[in-house]
Amino acid sequence: MLGFCRGRRKFLAASFTLLFVPAVTWIYLFTGNFDDGKSVSLSPLDSQPHSPRYSASSQKDSLEVRVREVEEENRILRKQLSLVQKRGSHPHGNRSKTYSMEEGTGDSESIRTGIVAGNSSECGQQPVVEKCETIHVAIVCAGYNASRDVVTLVKSVLFHRRNPLHFHLIADTIAKQILATLFHTWMVPAVHVDFYDADELKSEVSWIPNKHYSGIYGLMKLVLTKTLPASLERVIVLDTDITFATDIAELWAVFHKFKGQQVLGLVENQSDWYLGNLWKNHRPWPALGRGYNTGVILLLLDKLRKMKWEQMWRLTAERELMSMLSTSLADQDIFNAVIKQNPFLVHQLPCFWNVQLSDHTRSEQCYRDVSDLKVIHWNSPKKLRVKNKHVEFFRNLYLTFLEYDGNLLRRELFGCPSEADINSENLQKQLSELDEDDLCYEFRRERFTVHRTHLYFLHYEYEPASDNTDVTLVAQLSMDRLQMLEAICKHWEGPISLALYLSDAEAQQFLRYAQGSEVLMNRRNVGYHIVYKEGQFYPVNLLRNVAMKHVSTPYMFLSDIDFLPMYGLYESLRKSVVQLDMSTTKKALIIPAFETLRYRLSFPKSKAELLSMLDMGTLFTFRYHVWTKGHAPTNFAKWRTATTPYRVEWEADFEPYVVVRHNCPEYDRRFVGFGWNKVAHIMELDAQEYEFTVLPNAYMIHMPHAPSFDITKFRSNKQYRICLKTLKEEFQQDMSRRYGFTALKYLTAENNS
Repeated sequence: MLGFCRGRRKFLAASFTLLFVPAVTWIYLFTGNFDDGKSVSLSPLDSQPHSPRYSASSQKDSLEVRVREVEEENRILRKQLSLVQKRGSHPHGNRSKTYSMEEGTGDSESIRTGIVAGNSSECGQQPVVEKCETIHVAIVCAGYNASRDVVTLVKSVLFHRRNPLHFHLIADTIAKQILATLFHTWMVPAVHVDFYDADELKSEVSWIPNKHYSGIYGLMKLVLTKTLPASLERVIVLDTDITFATDIAELWAVFHKFKGQQVLGLVENQSDWYLGNLWKNHRPWPALGRGYNTGVILLLLDKLRKMKWEQMWRLTAERELMSMLSTSLADQDIFNAVIKQNPFLVHQLPCFWNVQLSDHTRSEQCYRDVSDLKVIHWNSPKKLRVKNKHVEFFRNLYLTFLEYDGNLLRRELFGCPSEADINSENLQKQLSELDEDDLCYEFRRERFTVHRTHLYFLHYEYEPASDNTDVTLVAQLSMDRLQMLEAICKHWEGPISLALYLSDAEAQQFLRYAQGSEVLMNRRNVGYHIVYKEGQFYPVNLLRNVAMKHVSTPYMFLSDIDFLPMYGLYESLRKSVVQLDMSTTKKALIIPAFETLRYRLSFPKSKAELLSMLDMGTLFTFRYHVWTKGHAPTNFAKWRTATTPYRVEWEADFEPYVVVRHNCPEYDRRFVGFGWNKVAHIMELDAQEYEFTVLPNAYMIHMPHAPSFDITKFRSNKQYRICLKTLKEEFQQDMSRRYGFTALKYLTAENNS
């Protein structure tokens, strides 16, 4: 083996010297003529001598391209020779800092760690991916559904990765809002994300008629050379319906295998689409053999730009559209038409880099064993219902990442320096200032916990009314209150903003529940925002703040998920905000709260009917028997006969449900689980001089349910109650600092209560 290595080094040294001769020879041969008088073409692009497009200047351009390629090959060879020489002088090399990326061969653990087995030959290794080299990934993502899909893809990449990642997301306004918040709150080390406005790119491809379900966004991969930074030399481009089963660095290493003018890495299409035999008169776009699938693409951006890729694909598309009229498979049709004319552009990837699952594919020929699988592509609108004999295995692999706890992917890449993240640094500073021996440490820590957040988990579509009177109902819930959603939607026809505290698996259960509910699917004006579970406590006030932050109407009705508003309350409140001049005054409109102990209730349709039920004992004022102070200032006795709104004063422990302007103060995050979360908010509204006004013809009813886990902890855990009391006192001290003399009454009221 040692003799072989030495021989190899001698060969590389000789090759390095000899390669300069062909470089000069190229220049000599291709600026002159051969005996037949015809100039030699360097590229299939120059294969049409009679066309004015293929002139002497074009040949010169091709010559320059080829010379640059020879120079690039020389550079790579010099680098390889240098590595071999270093390994010759240092027998153990620098194994710990590189990955061996031989496609489809070698021990998988060796590939991941860069440790080559003792009986392997270092001389025979393929080009390497440096341990801390950043891998660039581009994804086109538009809309609510695609934003959900891309999360599963990202999870699968993060699960296997050992390198820093830089995601380039071409996103519309919706996807950018969702994914920017998601990545910001995910806080995964060594992951950088840039966004590019897909709406600005529409004009680049809108002239191409497209029948594919992806619409105009399915054409945007064509313009990545223009869209991505000029300094970016190469990128892996992925569809959103991709699942990785291996380290993406293995795919990144394939760039080193590109030769000559190869600029596109693609897997052959595994369906018969481009063969044109799927049905009678089936006429696909031109393609080379079976064509190529563009769900996974390796793009050499710098070379593509030099080849004038923009002009190349545009001219091809214009020519083919004259007869084809529109694309059927979006960008894939145009990529294939270009490749048909210029097959030298493609480096064909082994098919395990894009195992295509749909009803008419030959994907089963791509693998014999689980270890063969690299990338699974669910390229069918039917997704998990495609016809493949191993679909159950693929389905389970997909579901694993779909329901995988994304918080577990917040792991450091040891040995790789990462850019300082200001948010992460601030968080670490705040946590370091806490005393871990404090018995209330876990309560205090929760205030600084960053919860991964996925906004608008389902489709949302609503434009606030133009008269500036619109009101959004705001609430939060966990999985055990899911059954309340349909009832609330029946009682409140206006917009709703909900924050749901769920695990990744529960989020999928919620999705299935919502998609199976005719009531919920018929409502497009409900914003569902998933806040993923982390920590010991239910972050009730964080959830309220998330729901409040994404209200687009001028006013909010701050409610709870276990309350049903009276029928017609939405329209009634819109009239009240006008009558009470809410736009120019600081008011909090109180909706009187009642409760029933019956799971089946004939909901009162009027105030008169509600008063009758109060007299009969079917309804009660809310929490009158366990926490009278919470709603006593509403003055229910006065409300019974009131016909006009009336003002009430703040009192200790007051926690009514109110309608306020959308710019009201947030809830204080230090209060988690059970106790004082609404009380503190109402206290701050009072400190900011909001007037509390009770609406005489409005009401809401609390529906019975099992006690929450947090109230059970409050009742059974003495330390829980002690910590809550401590947090209350600290909040009141903070109020005194913020509001001065005005806030003294809160301390007095608390001492007297």
